[in-house]
Amino acid sequence: GDFPLLGRVLRQYAVDTVLHLAAQPIVGEALMNPLPAFDANIRGTYHVLEAVRQWKGVRACVVFTSDKVYGESAYAVSSEGDVLGGRAPYAASKVCADVLAETYAKTYRLPIGIARAGNLYGPGDVQWSRLVPGTIRSLLRGDRPILRSSGTPMRDYFYVEDAAEGVGVLAEALGQSSLHGEAFNFGTGVQTSALDVVRRLIACSGLPLDPVIQNEARGEIQAQCLDCSKAKRVLGWTYRTSLAEGLARTWAHAKEQA
Repeated sequence: GDFPLLGRVLRQYAVDTVLHLAAQPIVGEALMNPLPAFDANIRGTYHVLEAVRQWKGVRACVVFTSDKVYGESAYAVSSEGDVLGGRAPYAASKVCADVLAETYAKTYRLPIGIARAGNLYGPGDVQWSRLVPGTIRSLLRGDRPILRSSGTPMRDYFYVEDAAEGVGVLAEALGQSSLHGEAFNFGTGVQTSALDVVRRLIACSGLPLDPVIQNEARGEIQAQCLDCSKAKRVLGWTYRTSLAEGLARTWAHAKEQA
């Protein structure tokens, strides 16, 4: 991030709410090229946090990290009190961003909250290396979808509109000083395999195709799922969109745009 520009924007527009969602978001890309991922996800985060500290006009700052901060958790379901443990470059960059957010909140008494989200999907995603958009692109071409993994990794697939609502709810709640520096999980609490997601999308398309399983992915965590009971209890938030509904919406949008 351009630190002087960040400061000027906050002051010039008297910004009172900062939602830090920017990142290098691709696990495989971070594995192949770690420095750009560290630059975006770590330096980019502390530039935003320092700009917030210097401006002093911000009433709420949400730093969006990831369920990857839990690494290969010893628990089937990760909760906010678990030890952070990212080992691969992407996960490590998110752990650093998470720790920096808490550091600024606690050290400088700033209204910063941390949102740890599941695997986002939804309309408009054109990161073709991701499972959902990549599968949809293949199906729109009439090709067999390709799974880079074995198909067995389990994830908490989380519809983007539900994530946006969660970020907004957390930003509003940061008026309470007791929540400054607190982390919240946002997801569905439901584990789904990559192969199941692909098969659901194939069913949406109506095409008689089987996926190609390459089993070549590296740096992937085998199973992740989030306990979102804290967000429900403290923020009154819970997800709204089932995987079936979210995938159907995502497919329909892509079909319209094709």
